Amino acid sequence: MKPRAFTQWRQPQAAAAASASSVGPLREPAAAPAGLQRIGPGLSDRALAWLFVGPTVALLLAFNIFPLLWTVYLSFTNFRANRPNAPIEWLGIDNYQRVLNSEAIWENMRTTAHFLCWSIALQLLLGFALALLLNRRFRTHSFWSTAILLPMMLAPAVVGTFWKYFFEPQYGIFNYIVGFFGGPDKLTMLGDVHLSPWAIVLVDTWMWTPYVMLLLLAGLRSIPPYLYEAAEIDRASEWTKFWRITLPMVMPFIILALLFRSIENFKMFDLVDQLTNGGPGSVTELASIHLKREAFEKWRTGYSSAFAIILFVAIYGMSLVTVRFLDKVKQR
Repeated sequence: MKPRAFTQWRQPQAAAAASASSVGPLREPAAAPAGLQRIGPGLSDRALAWLFVGPTVALLLAFNIFPLLWTVYLSFTNFRANRPNAPIEWLGIDNYQRVLNSEAIWENMRTTAHFLCWSIALQLLLGFALALLLNRRFRTHSFWSTAILLPMMLAPAVVGTFWKYFFEPQYGIFNYIVGFFGGPDKLTMLGDVHLSPWAIVLVDTWMWTPYVMLLLLAGLRSIPPYLYEAAEIDRASEWTKFWRITLPMVMPFIILALLFRSIENFKMFDLVDQLTNGGPGSVTELASIHLKREAFEKWRTGYSSAFAIILFVAIYGMSLVTVRFLDKVKQR
């Protein structure tokens, strides 16, 4: 007599065998063809991929690659946009030599470097301070975070118009504020050769400090809490925690903010053009303002194209150095 457990185990096996015999032998799934699978009537995977990627590639070639190559070509010629039918003469590297030997352009580059260094330094300091403050998560930190971000949401033309009226010496609010604190009654921030560069720095700092704050706040929020808990156990001071934990962990985000703002400030045009248009004289004439005047006022298209390529190479080199420094910081 067979054990009962053996009989119970055999019953499901017999049922499965009977079911398989009634259905017939199982068929192996058909092997996938060696080529690409067809999707729909005559469309392969690769064709479908190019159907979606093709328009993007076409737009990239039309609006990025072709204008860059065309600008490189024009930089070696004497082409003028206001004389499109005039014969084009090949000049070689003459335009580049004229740009690099121009005292006016080097003066514009010094003005750009002054604006870039001071505005980025202020934005990093103020942005880091605001990020540390908002990282404490007090009761109304969400409201203040949104309120601080408002300037960067505005268009640069709107910001330039607003601050232009704000600095107006006759009816601007700025002079009332300065006079309230005992300053001079009529202070022409945008018309003074010494104050107008600082007015540009002030406006740019007001507009883009929230952007830097947002990046650094993301860096502060990414620091693991257990690092501070370990420091508390070791009875580390607040300065030690900031110097040994906060600053090293946020350093990659600081470098990213430095990179992004350097690129944007190097090519800034609309805000300065709206406020001073490079004046008074040429004390606020950045490289981008000078490039606009050469290209669209003097119509020296070949010369301005060479200047644009030099600016592009300078920005690319600065970005490459910053990215390599960022990689070294991440590897520590």
